[in-house]
Amino acid sequence: MPLSWNEIKSRAMAFSREWGDAADEASQAKPFWIAFFEIFGITDKRVATFELNVRKLGTAHGFVDLFWPGMLLVEHKSRGKDLDLAFQQALDYFPGLPERDLPQIIIVCDFARFRVHRLYTGETVEFALKDLHKHIRQFGFIAGYKAQAIKAQDPVNIKAAERMGRLHDALKASGYTGHPLEVLLVRLLFCLFADDTGIFQPAQSFRAFVEERTAADGSDLGARLAQLFQTLNTEEPRRSPALDAQLATFPYINGRLFEEPLPMADFTAAMREALLDACALDWSAISPAIFGSLFQSIMDEKARRNLGAHYTSEENILKLIQPLFLDELRAEFQKVKGNRNRLFDFHKKLRTLTFFDPACGCGNFLVISYRELRELELDVLRASHVLSGAAGQQSVDVHQLIGLNVDQFHGIEIEEFPAQIAQVALWLMDHQMNLRVSEEFGQYFARIPLKTSPHIVNGNALRLDWNEVLPVERCSFVLGNPPFVGAKFMDDAQRDDTRAVFAGIDNAGLLDFVAAWYVKAAHYLHDANQLRVAFVSTNSIVQGEQVGVLWGWLLAQGIHIHFAHRTFSWSNEARGKAAVHCVIIGFGLEDRPDKLIYEYDDIRGEPHAVAAANINPYLVDAPDVVLPRRSSPICKVPEIGIGNKPIDDGNYLFTPEERDAFIAREPASEKWFRRWLGSVEFLNGYERWCLWLGDCPPAELRAMPEAMKRVQAVKASRLASRSPPTQKLAATPTRFHVENMPTTPYLVLPEVSSERRPFIPFGFEQPSTLCSNLVKIAPGATVFHFGILSSTMHNAWVRTTCGRLKSDYRYSKDIVYNNFPWPDLPAAPPDLSQSSRDEKYEQNTAHPSVSRSLLAIEIAAQGVLDARAKFQTVEHPASLADLYDPLTMPPELLKAHQKLDAAVDKAYEASGGKKSYKSDAERVAFLFELYQRQTSLLPAERPKPKRAGPKPSRSPR
Repeated sequence: MPLSWNEIKSRAMAFSREWGDAADEASQAKPFWIAFFEIFGITDKRVATFELNVRKLGTAHGFVDLFWPGMLLVEHKSRGKDLDLAFQQALDYFPGLPERDLPQIIIVCDFARFRVHRLYTGETVEFALKDLHKHIRQFGFIAGYKAQAIKAQDPVNIKAAERMGRLHDALKASGYTGHPLEVLLVRLLFCLFADDTGIFQPAQSFRAFVEERTAADGSDLGARLAQLFQTLNTEEPRRSPALDAQLATFPYINGRLFEEPLPMADFTAAMREALLDACALDWSAISPAIFGSLFQSIMDEKARRNLGAHYTSEENILKLIQPLFLDELRAEFQKVKGNRNRLFDFHKKLRTLTFFDPACGCGNFLVISYRELRELELDVLRASHVLSGAAGQQSVDVHQLIGLNVDQFHGIEIEEFPAQIAQVALWLMDHQMNLRVSEEFGQYFARIPLKTSPHIVNGNALRLDWNEVLPVERCSFVLGNPPFVGAKFMDDAQRDDTRAVFAGIDNAGLLDFVAAWYVKAAHYLHDANQLRVAFVSTNSIVQGEQVGVLWGWLLAQGIHIHFAHRTFSWSNEARGKAAVHCVIIGFGLEDRPDKLIYEYDDIRGEPHAVAAANINPYLVDAPDVVLPRRSSPICKVPEIGIGNKPIDDGNYLFTPEERDAFIAREPASEKWFRRWLGSVEFLNGYERWCLWLGDCPPAELRAMPEAMKRVQAVKASRLASRSPPTQKLAATPTRFHVENMPTTPYLVLPEVSSERRPFIPFGFEQPSTLCSNLVKIAPGATVFHFGILSSTMHNAWVRTTCGRLKSDYRYSKDIVYNNFPWPDLPAAPPDLSQSSRDEKYEQNTAHPSVSRSLLAIEIAAQGVLDARAKFQTVEHPASLADLYDPLTMPPELLKAHQKLDAAVDKAYEASGGKKSYKSDAERVAFLFELYQRQTSLLPAERPKPKRAGPKPSRSPR
């Protein structure tokens, strides 16, 4: 075990006195450095090499005064010599050293002065021999004190995974696969980490064992590793007296990590080199939370090409654990830290807390939670140290003071390999935090051999009874990041897993895979009112149809949302960063008063917390409302429906070039071509055409042989379908499956629109244009309706309630449009002329404020249309996508929308709206309140009659 800092400092002062007069490099340098290492209790002469012969640049050779591969290079000079020249001489040795042997630290010394260069950070420290005891912590790595700041973005995390990946590939190629390979890699991970963090003494013992005790061709490496693992699993008193002395220095580890016998692995020279390359990294800088998932990704070739895309960043984990428990515990600590008894009780409370991740993967959430709790415990120990009157004491025995341990953490993971990594990662984090404690209080503290273990179960969380993993009465917090799989993309096994979980929930087939964890958590909570849960999820579960299905059931179980991060971009530090739009939801049975919503002005930026009276399933401060699917609008506004659905196998649709070529062959067909619009065509201005033959007289149709070929092709494709309703449509091949062809101008609402646009572009079309089923259309809509729908008020509603296609908005009739609460104004007439507006104003003089609001919206909405028209000329044919791109939106158009927003917001004031709004969330909160008022007197929705089959219709219902 390493010496205490008190002992080391005492030895350092004695060393300074003993060597105070030393001056001659030739006769005194070697004994000087042997004595220096003895300050730290290192007497093994094999740790470092004296006078190592190294080739410099060119053909010259030199001798390194002291060299510890991968750790330390010393260039020593006689007293009074130039230390700058000594440092340059040290650097000159680098070309002759293998890359993995390059040192982390260079020390130049002339007996009287030490100059320490840390190459990784660029830091340089110089001090006199007499002050060695003041700077002795610069050399803590020699004694096994190597606590350092762990950086999630540190490139060493990915470099380490890549090197382990090369070793994995080589072993797999040799035929060493499956469970034995996974266990071997986990054991090597532990050894590499132990080599740089003081578990193995002296540092780099594992590397030295591989380099010195195995053949260069790798032929005996597998056998020697097996011998090492057996030693690590054997208590010191039970080891053979004849055990190799170098092996005997390794400690007993326990924890069952090295218990299972493994088949012997066969290594080659290249595989041995790969292992030594991994040894060369400074594993003390590795983040156990990050590396666990990186390590898992090396097992999958596709995942490794985007190494790190499947792990969670520490920043995002903190977004969940801080509001779930950490902020509250920190606040409680601030209240009690000045009272010794209350501080003692608080410390005992920390030991009683338990944490459960039912989809733990490699344990990132558990590891970061443990680290943060240990940081809090360290603050508790500091405060207790001060209250006890021991402040300033150089060394404190903390072995009996550390209460927190890894056995407070529980998890379920369906795959064996990450379950093993999760356990090891918690042990590694435990050791890193023990090093922090050792640094803080000057007494080396390590939990070796391992006597407690995390409770990580390798199993299916959706099949297991969570009470068998951790009884609910013993659980404090449930947390995690369950897998993201869309409802339509689940495989058969996942569907089978969710079937039992979703039993009794109507329309559960709409739910994403992650929703099963919410349902399981609700069952687990049962009567545990104090238990709190928080999960990361894709934002789909708080949008569109899933809200009514999942949250309708959860609210019925008594679930309350305690905090929520609204939609943000869930990214990570890896190359080729994968980003998903996510939410974080904290919930439980208790209706807590201190609810918080974390808002994002930029989904890739930082959030700001907003206090909330209630958080509803759409994650806004509003009543608990779930929007049902409605067949008609809640207000007296035009109904909308889909456009036309041909089911024609593409035979009736043409590009301009295809249409022109067809007309050249069949001139009589020209009058039967109609402009065709879907979302893409409407937004981007693309030109497509449809050959509409539904109204073509039979004789005229038969006189067009090219058109008849298209009709025959449609009939054949419908007959070939596996769908009986589609087969029936073959009887009328000139008709569409769904026909919606208004006879007057109508409003077009694209079904899919980019999330980047501040406004979804809507617009009017003439009856001569046919729309596809990829847009919604509103026959009878006026410029007033266009104005409301184009406002920020309506767009905020859409962004909150609509479903998504990837990240794009998916505008729906039944959820978004039909549930939207319009301002309490009379419906506008279809005539948009100025004279009709004047006449309407005269007719409404009894309600002048309502009339003014309505007219203001119409005028402002027409201003938006006019602003667009200026940029949609023949000379400048801008598309709606051009006009509404946030980077290219004309200022004139933006100003027109701002005027429209002012008019719409003014109109909503009569319904209780504010004069101004700070955010979308404020707008939507108001709209939900208005929705409740407007729907409270509506008759109940009648169930839809079952359809007997497709029935073409020329107009919407």
